[in-house]
Amino acid sequence: MVMEEGRPGPSKPAGDRRPQQREKKDKRQDKQQTCEGFSIKAMMKNSVVRGPPPAGSVKQRPAKHTAFRKFYDRGDFPIAVQHECAGNKIAWKVEIEDLDYHYFLPLFFDGLCETEFPYEFFARQGVHDLLEHGGSKILPVVPQLIIPIKINLGDGIEYSQQKRENIGVLIQETLQLFERYGGENAYINIKYMIPTYWSCM
Repeated sequence: MVMEEGRPGPSKPAGDRRPQQREKKDKRQDKQQTCEGFSIKAMMKNSVVRGPPPAGSVKQRPAKHTAFRKFYDRGDFPIAVQHECAGNKIAWKVEIEDLDYHYFLPLFFDGLCETEFPYEFFARQGVHDLLEHGGSKILPVVPQLIIPIKINLGDGIEYSQQKRENIGVLIQETLQLFERYGGENAYINIKYMIPTYWSCM
């Protein structure tokens, strides 16, 4: 059959229009709207509820700078690194016994949070040296030490425990020593500052 130009072709039967209308309806149904949870829109058809924002639990957070770092950078500590074959040590510029323990010992304990060299090294080694040479000067400072050591108490698996490098275990042992030799009120003071601490007696 030959069709003449300018004349419309044969009209389509009514049944041919229905699929086009269905396609339009399907497109409308497929169009989804994003909305907040627990809202009226969230109960409607074709609503997609947005998930919560990421909590950032695995995001690396920079550690806060401690007072120890601030005082070290200012040059307030009478210390320097002494390099030896067996390892580094602290070279004290004054006699350790002459230091004001009420001032220095809490600062060195505060520096145990540091993870960067030289702060971490000086804080850790300084605490060892001060406790080793402190004698009777340590006991009056115990109440001031509880807050600075209120850090990680070792609730995770640490494979450095065998080398006695786990800071949480060392803190727990230190608190137990405070309780044993800190006098009759030592446990009360520790428990007040660290409620999760349990007596070792």
